[in-house]
Amino acid sequence: MSKRKKKKLTKRQQEIRRKRLKRRKRRRRLVIIIEIIILLLLGICAFGMFKLGKMNHTSLSGVKNNGLKQTGYTNIALFGLDSRGKDLGEGNRSDTIMIASINNETKKVKLVSVYRDTMLKQNGGHYDKANAAYSVGGPKAAINMLNENLDLNIKDYVSVNFLALADVIDMIDGIDVDMTYEEVVHMNNYCVETSKVTGKKYKKIKPEVAGTYRLNGVQAVSYARIRYTDGGDAQRTVRQRIVLLNIMQKLQQMDLTTINKIADSVFPQIATNFSFTEILNYAKDFQKYKVGETLGFPNTRYSKMLSGVGSTEIADTLASNVAEVHQFLFGDTDYQVSGTVKGIDDEIKDALFSGKYEETDETEKENEKSEDKTSEETNHTESNIEVTEDGNAGTDSGNSSADSGSGSSAVTEPQQPDTETPPDYYEEDYYYGDD
Repeated sequence: MSKRKKKKLTKRQQEIRRKRLKRRKRRRRLVIIIEIIILLLLGICAFGMFKLGKMNHTSLSGVKNNGLKQTGYTNIALFGLDSRGKDLGEGNRSDTIMIASINNETKKVKLVSVYRDTMLKQNGGHYDKANAAYSVGGPKAAINMLNENLDLNIKDYVSVNFLALADVIDMIDGIDVDMTYEEVVHMNNYCVETSKVTGKKYKKIKPEVAGTYRLNGVQAVSYARIRYTDGGDAQRTVRQRIVLLNIMQKLQQMDLTTINKIADSVFPQIATNFSFTEILNYAKDFQKYKVGETLGFPNTRYSKMLSGVGSTEIADTLASNVAEVHQFLFGDTDYQVSGTVKGIDDEIKDALFSGKYEETDETEKENEKSEDKTSEETNHTESNIEVTEDGNAGTDSGNSSADSGSGSSAVTEPQQPDTETPPDYYEEDYYYGDD
């Protein structure tokens, strides 16, 4: 009976049947493909969650700002902590404070270093150095401090310690940095303590001459920590940004296998409030980001040794420096600071004028290199830095440390530093005794 039915099928009916079978096969294949894709996505998510689960993730609620928005930009606070362990919360001072501002359309990134010794308003209304906020209240307090004093809308942060930075640099095979003779001397001395903290080895640079050097993790971290040269903490932030820019550029050239190894090593030493989805989105566009110019804050300032505070950088004035930051980051050439910033500016002036913060006799000792300078000269300014096409980060100020080249450059008769080398480089109180 069935045979007779088959014979009665017309050619059209047979064609329709063939098409139906084809559609069923396509649907089955499509279902299988979808299932495979779903499994892959689940696997990727699981893998990503596993990786990101190694990070110190925190949730920040109640972050304050001055009611402002930087539309079209994502602002991120970057903190380099003096932590010797995996504890990245309050109790650690943020020796490195940076603001990374991402133009969401162009993917261009600009960096602003906030000098750690800058006198700024803290949570609770009192005044202290910028790096005190993180120590007292962790990342939330530090972000609130930046938002209130700089008219910013920062909602996210990333914190790292010494070891994380050293690990990354070693895994990207080091970075090339131009150094002056003075920087080489200081870096060699800083390496002693940095090596002890990180448990990593280094090789002392000999002879101690100016040149271009390939620095490993210990050396690069030590270079970024140097502050006892002309320019003090301001010049240290320049070095920190040079290190960061070189790391960024080399990471963008790495393959996925290397990036994965770096993530495994570094994630346990990172703290952030970024969600899993946000991190994946940033990772997806990582190759597109271009780090451009950088700036130090406050760009115009003067130094004082204040009783109860220590060596302090004071913005001259806070309002003008904040306006400069907004012009630099967001292209706002006519930015008018908020009433909050104006109020803080007035409070700082009143406190200094009234003698609330007494200037100690140690000022002359701290600023011995500035004694013969005019008042105009003691107001510091800083040139922007950017990464050149050959991978080196330099300044546009014209005082590069050495002629760039492929190998090490040397000076036959290196000049001695214009300051005395402090005796105990690797003593903890040497680094942080003035905090």
